[in-house]
Amino acid sequence: MIPRMVRATYTPQSVTDGAGVNLMRSMPIPKLDYLDPFLLFDHFGSNNPRDYLAGFPMHPHRGIETVTYILEGELHYKDSLGNAGKISKGGVQWVTTGHGILHEEMPRNKVGKMLGFQLWLNLPSELKLCPPCSRETPSSSIPEIHGAEGLKIRVIAGEYESQLGPITGMAANLLFLDVALPPATPFSCPIPSGHTAFIYVYVGEGFAPQKYEDIKISALKLAEFRDGDSIDIYTKDNAIRFLLTAGQPFDEPVVRHGSIVMNTEAEIEQALFELKSGLFISK
Repeated sequence: MIPRMVRATYTPQSVTDGAGVNLMRSMPIPKLDYLDPFLLFDHFGSNNPRDYLAGFPMHPHRGIETVTYILEGELHYKDSLGNAGKISKGGVQWVTTGHGILHEEMPRNKVGKMLGFQLWLNLPSELKLCPPCSRETPSSSIPEIHGAEGLKIRVIAGEYESQLGPITGMAANLLFLDVALPPATPFSCPIPSGHTAFIYVYVGEGFAPQKYEDIKISALKLAEFRDGDSIDIYTKDNAIRFLLTAGQPFDEPVVRHGSIVMNTEAEIEQALFELKSGLFISK
């Protein structure tokens, strides 16, 4: 196994999105546009309902897949396919937007903490206009691996130690783990060579072994890794909790217009025309 070295670390920026949701965005930001196939990574967390209650009213998507993971609070959703439901504590929803979907995501807890993450993944050109679909999985269906002193690994997508996550069939072969390590604990996860990989630390701190001097990665940081066969993290005096994310890159042009992501400007113009003319979700 060849351990992956850290290429760079990034600090999320505070942004306002949706109808007025305050969140922390690690990509796209000026220093990090995207990590193929990953197009967006948001962390939303606040004890103040004014930071999140405005939510994300009905809006369009095309050409991507999305994953929303909720750790605190409750997020209600509905879409143009007729789906409606809620993502509660520990649950996850993933959407293949394909040729077009309209959906909304609205927090419902008027007191207490809201905490979660959203990840966008690209679709390859041959799947940009595939039929859309939406799926949701409760916390109870997400496998967990437990160890001594509070070690816990939730397998949301992909495979870790023979446990398979409930998110399946994503074009980028997504690996998505939520990892909690107590102090003085090592962790290693195989990653296919050639796949893009990063971690996002949201509690505590840990260390990534390097050739000359190990790198400390603290909350709130996103660490991008170079190629190799595994990601290795260890803790010293403090615990850590982080998301580990990896996927297969597509090496295709990326052209964005908000939540619509295609390969060319002409495809973006076509999507906007269809959105304006009422044809966006009627293909």
